[in-house]
Amino acid sequence: MGLAACAPQGHSPYYGRQAAPLFGQGMQAPQPIPATKVAILLPKSGPQAALAPAMMNAATLALFDSGVRGVELVPHDTSGSSGGASEAARAALAEGARVMIGPLTGTETASAASQARASGVPVLAFTNDVGQGGNGVWVFGVTPEQQVRRLVAAARTAGIGRIGLAAPDGAFGRQLSTALRNATREAGLPPPVVVTYPTGASRSQAAGQLAAQAGPEGLGLLILGESGTQARDMAAALGGAGLATPPMRLGGHSLWIGDAALTTEPVLMGAWVPGPDPVSRNSFEARYQAAFGERPPRLAATAYDATAAALRSVHGGNPATPAQLPVGEPLQGADGAFRLLPDGQVQRALAVYALTPGAEPHMVEPPVLPGTAGF
Repeated sequence: MGLAACAPQGHSPYYGRQAAPLFGQGMQAPQPIPATKVAILLPKSGPQAALAPAMMNAATLALFDSGVRGVELVPHDTSGSSGGASEAARAALAEGARVMIGPLTGTETASAASQARASGVPVLAFTNDVGQGGNGVWVFGVTPEQQVRRLVAAARTAGIGRIGLAAPDGAFGRQLSTALRNATREAGLPPPVVVTYPTGASRSQAAGQLAAQAGPEGLGLLILGESGTQARDMAAALGGAGLATPPMRLGGHSLWIGDAALTTEPVLMGAWVPGPDPVSRNSFEARYQAAFGERPPRLAATAYDATAAALRSVHGGNPATPAQLPVGEPLQGADGAFRLLPDGQVQRALAVYALTPGAEPHMVEPPVLPGTAGF
């Protein structure tokens, strides 16, 4: 994929003759129309440098898919640091960027945003740190809140009334617990049972604490904010605490989809996991592989989606005109439909998968974009 270079087109009867002037005396040649610059802030150096080429590829694929002309994607290196992100944003603004895509992390986003806000340039960041959203910044990473809300919606559909959460005490666990309390309240469900614990705590003790708080009523769905070995250990400890599965169903987060080792824990079989629209994701991966000869990493889809939204904001516009983001409109991305909200958050149409022994997770509920009928 790329622009074909100008090459000789075979013999011409005019080859070797002096070309006639295209413009007569006193006539001015038309000036080329300048391209609208869209900056993409990537960790081209630093600890996350390996991600930068794939994310740039995904952004380029979004530009190609869109058919938008007159837009130039201009990469800037953040070096994976807050200082580098600030300098990258400053350079992008000096070049006349109308919108910024990236950077990768929450700390980088905070630094870049302080530069962009002063110039009224929107930032479509790759981070899933919800605290960075708002005032001209949109969070494009798949957030804990998005995932929890999808699981709560699935629980309502299944007639589950009481939901619990067990997670290590940390930023991720706090985001999960806040999201669960908000989502259950808005859904009219009972207050959730939430247990957080130190990272190094005994999972058996944590399971016992959860069972004590759940009481004889128990839980219909328990979301585990763990990954890898810790998720397997926590799941295995539940039965000994009196929390049998079934009847209680387990739920996890999107990283579980790519962890085949979780299917070795019998208790986790059938656990619900939120994830992308499989049709959109498979189509994106096929196009990416055809263009670049390799499968994209998971975060490449985030770069594609942010670029797709950025292109909508400058499509058909003058390079000097401020970007107009399509806030509130359903858009189609690599992971499915999404919608930018006025508060800087992004709604996503997530599906629900179930873990399957020795196989890929299978979809049990289709992707639905929040805000549509019945969701």
